[in-house]
Amino acid sequence: MKSAYQILRRPVITEKGLAIKENQNTLVFQVAPAATKTEIKEAVQTIFKVKVRSVRTANYPGKERRRGRFAGYRPDWKKAFVRLRAGEKMPDYAQNL
Repeated sequence: MKSAYQILRRPVITEKGLAIKENQNTLVFQVAPAATKTEIKEAVQTIFKVKVRSVRTANYPGKERRRGRFAGYRPDWKKAFVRLRAGEKMPDYAQNL
């Protein structure tokens, strides 16, 4: 079994991600592509010490990137929307923005 820090790669800190965090009590993370919803739920609960209500995931294909005449692709990645239970304290991972 992977550790919690191998499953959760990094938080998605964008305007949309922070708006969802404030309005819908939901955290947004980039996660390992092979991670399941159950593994993501357990990882968030162990790292942030909160109770998770639900997990939604979305897979994104890598975009094509060019360097002059050479083309390549960014790697595919997975995003997880983790909704916390009512009454749970929201962890602050994006304070200094």
